[in-house]
Amino acid sequence: MKKKLGLMLASVLAAGAILSACSKDSSTDGSGADGDKPYEIKWYTIGTPQKDTDKVFEEVNKYTKEKINATVKMTQIDWGDWDQKSQVMINSGESFDIIFTNGTAYVQNAQKGAFLAVDDLLEKEGKALKDVINPDLLEGNKVDGKLYGIPANKEVARQDVYTFNKRLADEYGFDLSKVKTLQDLEPMLKTIKENEPGITPMATFKAPLRYDYVVNNEMPFAFPFEGDTDKVINPFDTDDAMQQYKTMRKYYQAGYLKEDAATSKDSWPMDVENWFVRMGGSQPYADLLWSRSAKYEVVSVPSEEPTIINDSVSGSIQAISATSKNPEKAMEFLTLLNTDPYLRNLVDKGIEGTHYKKDDDGTIEDLPARIDGYNMPSYSLGNHFILDLYKDDPKDKWEKFKEFNASAVKAPSLGFKFNSDPVRSELAAITNISQEFYPALATGSVDPEEYLPKFNEKLKEAGLEKVLTEIQKQFDDWKGSQQ
Repeated sequence: MKKKLGLMLASVLAAGAILSACSKDSSTDGSGADGDKPYEIKWYTIGTPQKDTDKVFEEVNKYTKEKINATVKMTQIDWGDWDQKSQVMINSGESFDIIFTNGTAYVQNAQKGAFLAVDDLLEKEGKALKDVINPDLLEGNKVDGKLYGIPANKEVARQDVYTFNKRLADEYGFDLSKVKTLQDLEPMLKTIKENEPGITPMATFKAPLRYDYVVNNEMPFAFPFEGDTDKVINPFDTDDAMQQYKTMRKYYQAGYLKEDAATSKDSWPMDVENWFVRMGGSQPYADLLWSRSAKYEVVSVPSEEPTIINDSVSGSIQAISATSKNPEKAMEFLTLLNTDPYLRNLVDKGIEGTHYKKDDDGTIEDLPARIDGYNMPSYSLGNHFILDLYKDDPKDKWEKFKEFNASAVKAPSLGFKFNSDPVRSELAAITNISQEFYPALATGSVDPEEYLPKFNEKLKEAGLEKVLTEIQKQFDDWKGSQQ
């Protein structure tokens, strides 16, 4: 009897040990499967690391633990290091949950399996996102029929603008309403050069060529917005390219750009008042945002009509890594981040009373601690339409965003994603050639009448026609599948 009792006791103890080990495993593997220990979401995103991130995410984690039984470890990688470090991390197979991505990097990493297709998750954990995110963003970011990330709900169109230092424009009485083209800038640049020795007339500036680029605007593959919009061309082999680059050459020789414009890594931060005009993508009331950041007024005029292209819908995406141990929990967090105003503002603006204050009417004002310790890039973090308005924001700001989106024209190639695998070696060679020629031509640093033909000849030698043929074939197949 004693022997039987001893065996029974041993069995119970062994079973208890096994159960204890299982419990221990489930509470330490980070899965949160036991419903007790929160799952820690590892999130990598772009931007200069902020000194108050840990303080803010203490508050974030109190909230997410209560809402979805998860905590978040957010790591920022600085702007200049982002491309290289994020890609090395992806290529190494590091285990993490969410990563910021955009443009060509998003497409290529999706195609090679680095990101998880989220279509099924959108029907379950992310169902609420379908009610808040613009359908053009969801459809426009599909790769081979599947969605591989959650786009930030913001402006969907691209509209490049010329942005001016308003103080200088007012001082010299410039009529900015007359600026429509690159050539229209010349008399103003001349005046600034002659009268403002401490000001560079043009911040690092590359001549605009308006096309829908398949890879990026430094590569020779694009669809026109006029004429045969279904035919891929080399935009550098056009009269438009020669005209724009000749203008930039004239400006460069006149000293309107810095001598090292082609190679400079200077990002021309807006809060340094050492420039007169610059060019970049805009959105409704962007001048107010830029002026607030710069601490002086800037004013912009459009260089083109708003158009929805592949680059404009893929400017800010949070992808779930294929290495995530709990993609369902990652999607729960992204859903909460994009639908819950409290969390969205906390992640973006910091802690109320510490980093910003809220006025009686619900608008906010930055406190010094936000500028010094938690100055985040809003565009990269998620849904704009649930962000609190600043005190000096127009009350109709988000309505204007919706009107801007509704007014934009869709490019014929919107939704087409090129698979570069069949021409990988040609693309590598063409990339090297573009990196050699494009910056110098687009900044006017070399004579386009001499160097543009050389550029195009080298592109042909590297297999340009083969790549254009492959793109056209894939586009025609894609276009046929849309009908």
